[in-house]
Amino acid sequence: MTVMRIVYAGVLDLRTDEAYYWTWSKELPQLCFLDHPPMIAWFIKLGTSIFGDGNLGVRFAGILAMAATQLLLADIVRRVTHNARAVVLAVLLPEAAVYYGLLMAKVSPDTAAIPFAVAMMWALVRLTESNDARWWLAAGLFGGLALLSKFTVVMLLPAVVAFTLVPAWRRRWLFSPYPWAAALIAVLLFSPVLIWNAQHDWASFKFQLVRATAARDVSLRTVGEYIGMQFGLVGFVLLPVTLSGLLLTAWRGYRTREPVAILLSTAVLVPFLYFLWKSLTLRVGDTWPMFMWPIGFAAVAINIVMLARENRPAWMLRSTIRWARIAVVSGIAAVVVVFLYYVAAPWNLIGKTDPIGGEAGYEQVVARAEVELQKTGASWIATSDYRTYAMMRWFFRGRVPVIQINERARFMGFRDPGTDQIAGHTGLYVARDPDDAALWTATTAVREPLEHVQRVWRGVVADTYTLEKLTGWTPELSPPRDSPLYQWRWLAGNPSDVTARA
Repeated sequence: MTVMRIVYAGVLDLRTDEAYYWTWSKELPQLCFLDHPPMIAWFIKLGTSIFGDGNLGVRFAGILAMAATQLLLADIVRRVTHNARAVVLAVLLPEAAVYYGLLMAKVSPDTAAIPFAVAMMWALVRLTESNDARWWLAAGLFGGLALLSKFTVVMLLPAVVAFTLVPAWRRRWLFSPYPWAAALIAVLLFSPVLIWNAQHDWASFKFQLVRATAARDVSLRTVGEYIGMQFGLVGFVLLPVTLSGLLLTAWRGYRTREPVAILLSTAVLVPFLYFLWKSLTLRVGDTWPMFMWPIGFAAVAINIVMLARENRPAWMLRSTIRWARIAVVSGIAAVVVVFLYYVAAPWNLIGKTDPIGGEAGYEQVVARAEVELQKTGASWIATSDYRTYAMMRWFFRGRVPVIQINERARFMGFRDPGTDQIAGHTGLYVARDPDDAALWTATTAVREPLEHVQRVWRGVVADTYTLEKLTGWTPELSPPRDSPLYQWRWLAGNPSDVTARA
């Protein structure tokens, strides 16, 4: 399965978000970015330092993250159960989920957050096993690194609080310096994000909070999307198996005040229910809950052993084991089928909505842009959305400066892309149809239409792009904060044009 992920990582073109995060890796040592903390940029930098700026280099750290996650899950289950079969199950369950078994080969902030979140759980399991308070310090270390990866891992905090306060040891830990030292370590590790935000009017926090708190109507469609996405990425059998294991683990933990059961079940059920509640009014991003499910897989493996030790009815134990096996076999089969579909099959069975194909084919746009650059003498490229910007930068690799003319808040702290090649020179505008004509009212640019080019994947047109010649204008890289070219679109009052990405 690891070899399969390596092949997938090397063969499949980068998705737009992956290319966007790759551009971040070129801006280090940036302390933070508008969208996310900096860990994903460091992950990509690690891979490209070893393998270069290719698909595998960008995605290599994700393959390592999957292996690290599995090792941590195996050790959590081994220490709690001392049962070899449960350990094997804990290793196989992530392989049976499409997101982990295959898509951990693509990079995202979740890829970075997952191993650190699981490592924090592992440190607290070690604390329970050894009763050595120094494991709090390791938990604080991994918790801080998880926060440096993605803000949503803060939803693991209720699990840590319950782990500390519900068991009989609560008085000991409340008056111990170690949990407080762990919290301090986490905050210190997270301090680069705090420093950057303090310098930039708390921009990344506002970026996330504005989307999460904006008033919207209740929609059953978004609830259905959330539930359906979890079935698709975790597994049609594995998701109910995991939830049932978590419920039994929670019942056992809170009834007996057993620390590990409380920790694991709360770490998944609280975020799951929070996202379910938010899905009533907000489209929950497909990857938002992904940091929590591996913790649930550990709970599934542990739960089977505990059912046997509790002398539960034989039928209950047989049924639990049978469904866990079905989840593993059917899930791995589904992962292999998805792999073969994207790597070897010639068809597009989903059309424009294909999550991979819908973001493929940019080399066709780049090829036409190359031709027009030569014909017009343009020395730089302008875009008006971060996806096109990221893919132009990925394919041109610094040969031509690429500027996203709007949403300049995304690029706070970025290096000068090459002002000497832009100021006073002809530019080439590459934009996805329909173009946002209102953007240009704030500029003096003269636009000359050139041609249209389609982005096609396996015979299906994904998008059409407009190419135009730009003269008479030099883009402002740092416009005023009240400029329509500075604000990200959500803040500018156009939420329908912003994808639910976090």
